[in-house]
Amino acid sequence: MANRALLVMDVQRDVVAIADDGSGYLSRLRRAIDGARAAGITVIYVVLGLRPGDPEVSPRNRVMTNAVRAGLFTEGAPGTEIHDAVAPRPGDVLVAKRRGSAFSGSDLDLVLRARDIDSLVLTGIATSAVVLSTLWHAIDLDFDLTVLADACLDTDPEVHRMLIEKLFPQWADVVAVEDWIKAIAPQ
Repeated sequence: MANRALLVMDVQRDVVAIADDGSGYLSRLRRAIDGARAAGITVIYVVLGLRPGDPEVSPRNRVMTNAVRAGLFTEGAPGTEIHDAVAPRPGDVLVAKRRGSAFSGSDLDLVLRARDIDSLVLTGIATSAVVLSTLWHAIDLDFDLTVLADACLDTDPEVHRMLIEKLFPQWADVVAVEDWIKAIAPQ
């Protein structure tokens, strides 16, 4: 399992405040993180962080422009920090990105290559944003992929369902957190 990493993406305070539906998402994600650590799987946190003044945001990029207008994702702002319920521990890796995909504007690829990781397990908020964007990018980079269905969350439950049930299974293994933990548990 040394070649696998669990990506915990965009689980930042402001994002959780917008998307958390009260379904126990953070508890399930915490369970996945703890399971990964117990199995010796690298845990990598990916956060969206924009420099003060937003020099990397083009007015042509509607998504990023709207995020800036909403006051989201400025580096150093309390809302940009990883949510306390799933906070990193020593030994975890933290990667900052500048766009939707965990690979865009980050050094994630360098971190993965340095650790000889070729298999990714995707979690995060939102299914239709960071998870989808990262999945597509990772496909093009030839990573083996797993998506933890109930460790992904979206503000639109129908979009989440469609992605998890119809689209993602074409390119990745899609499993529930508990089933994944059973599969990776040390024997």
